[in-house]
Amino acid sequence: MAEEKHDAQEVKEILQVVSTEIPKLLESITNMMNKAENAENLGKSLAIFYKQLKDAGMDDKQAFELTQKYMASFSIGGMIGQVMGNAKVMNRND
Repeated sequence: MAEEKHDAQEVKEILQVVSTEIPKLLESITNMMNKAENAENLGKSLAIFYKQLKDAGMDDKQAFELTQKYMASFSIGGMIGQVMGNAKVMNRND
């Protein structure tokens, strides 16, 4: 019974984080997507990241794969995954 209460409390805490973070995340994404300069800056950031990887000696394939992963961190799915991952880490530290 105590285990079920602990699980229910954990779910409650995760949902609280999600309910506060998701609206912020969606607003941020909407603002980002609605500004052309943000898209331009993202493109420049990705190009710089890729170039730095190449300058460090990575081949095209490695640099491209890491750049894709870097770019995914700017996607809606990537951001939600980060929020959920942070919620799990916060709960483990309690």
